[in-house]
Order: sequence, then C-alpha cells, then structure tokens
Amino acid sequence: MAEKKLQPIIIKRVKKTAHAAHGGAWKIAYADFMTAMMAFFLLMWLLGSTAQGELQGLADYFNTPLKVAMAGGEGSGNSSSIISGGGTDLTKAHGQTRKSEAEKNRQKMSPDQARAAVARQDAARIKALQSKIDAIITQNAKLNEYRSQIRIDMTPDGLQIQIVDDQNRPMFDSGSALVKPYMRDILRDIGAALGEVENRISLAGHTDAAAYGKGDRGYSNWELSADRANASRRELVAAGMPDAKLSRVVGLAASDLLEPENPRAPANRRITITILTREAEERLLGKSLPVIPTAQLPDEKTDNLPAKAAP
Repeated sequence: MAEKKLQPIIIKRVKKTAHAAHGGAWKIAYADFMTAMMAFFLLMWLLGSTAQGELQGLADYFNTPLKVAMAGGEGSGNSSSIISGGGTDLTKAHGQTRKSEAEKNRQKMSPDQARAAVARQDAARIKALQSKIDAIITQNAKLNEYRSQIRIDMTPDGLQIQIVDDQNRPMFDSGSALVKPYMRDILRDIGAALGEVENRISLAGHTDAAAYGKGDRGYSNWELSADRANASRRELVAAGMPDAKLSRVVGLAASDLLEPENPRAPANRRITITILTREAEERLLGKSLPVIPTAQLPDEKTDNLPAKAAP
C-alpha cells in the first residue's frame, strides 16, 4: 500500500452569483396587449349595437374622407353618420359645407339685386321651357297637326300656352266639359313637359260671348269655363304634372276675349296655361313666397277659386 502512488484529491466548488436583472419590459408589453384586447371587444360591442343606417354613414365617411374638402356638399357632422365634425375649420364642432361663389354673392346682394337675379333665372328657365315645348310640338306628328290651335307667347306674367277652339275642331263637346280625344293628347304632352318645371302654374278656362241657356240664374258660361279648366287640370296631372304646382284654376267665361272685335269667334273658347314668373306669382297671390325647389314642393291642394270676372 505504501508503494502505491498517492493520487491528488480534486475538490469542485460551484461559485454562486446573483441573476442578472431582466427589467419590467414584459409588463408593458402585456399591458399593451390587454389594452388592445379591451379596445377590440369594445369595438365589436359598438358595432353590434349600432343601427344599419349609422354603419352605412361610417362606411361612406371612410370611403370618401375628402369629399367635403374636395367637392363640397354635406360635412360628416350634419350627416346621418355618428362621427361629428368635418370641414376645413378645425375650430368647429359640427359639420361644415363649402359655399359656392354664387351663394357668397347672393348673400352680399341687396333685396332688389336678389329679386333681379331671380327674375333673370325665371326668364332663362321659361325661355328654355318655350323651346322645349316648341320642339315637342314640331317633332310630334299628331301635335303638329294641331299647331294652329296652340299659341305660345311670352307675357309679363310668364310663358302663356293657349289651346284655342277651331270652327271645325272644338276642344270640348258643345256646352260640355268633356275633353275631345285630340285635346286630351295635347294636354297630356304639355303636362309631361311641365313635370319638372319649378315655377307655379295658373290655369284658366274661357268661353265666347254667346249666352249659355238661361245663364243668368242657372248654369252659365262661368260654370262652364271653370269646369273646362278643371277638366284640363285633370289631364295635365294625369300626364305627370304635380298638382301642387298649380297656384290657381279659374273660369273667366267671356271676360277676357282673345278677339274682342268678334266676341263669338271660336278662338275665344280656349284654355290658357301660364307658367308664372316669381314676380307674377307674388302679385297674383298677394304675398311674398320663398323659393321652392322641385323636390321640396309642399303637398298642397289645388286652389280652385270661385269663378269671377277678371279685373
């Protein structure tokens, strides 16, 4: 044993050191994740409880976010969307609209200038309507046949369309308000042309000076002219002219003869359709009226005034 070589004894010691600091970055990441999840579930809840119209408003807003700034029109604040604001002025809490130069100029106008501007618009609109009706009559072979019985003139009250009787081609049966077939065709085509006119319309019936039976106490030319005007109104409305555009329907009998030198001439028996200017409308109705766009005409009843002599 003594001869055996002694072997060294090796002692291994593990040196213990402190762990390195990891910091709290993971806590911030976890907090961001939880915040995002809460926002996601809140969004899902809001979408589930929002009406379809409001969702469509949101979709439209995000599809065209620059619509107000680039093209004008309604801002998002005054639309059906739940998003408020919109427009170029960031100090405004509600939606804004871009005003055109014409609107700005109108705001600077005096009442007289504004009235003159409306008169110019009326004149241009009525002139275009006259051309349209002339073209309809010219291009329609059936109407062109009755061209001599249709008279279109510009008057101080507006565009006047007169459909007159002919000796061999009356518009109504004698002493009756029954519309003849060709008269119905004329009224229907004119009514279709008047469907999109913004101005109001006056409708009048006329007779000649021949007495109607015992008209002093019974049914007279006054009632006959009023009934014929109302029958014409029904044909115009059936063709598409809104009833609310009529400002008055009157029977004038023989008080406003077309040919005063010949009181019994067939041309005195006629229907007069007048597309009124703004000034004439205010004058006839005796009050100032606001400008009414076609799409916003009130649902009014036709004002069937009692027949009376023209002043």
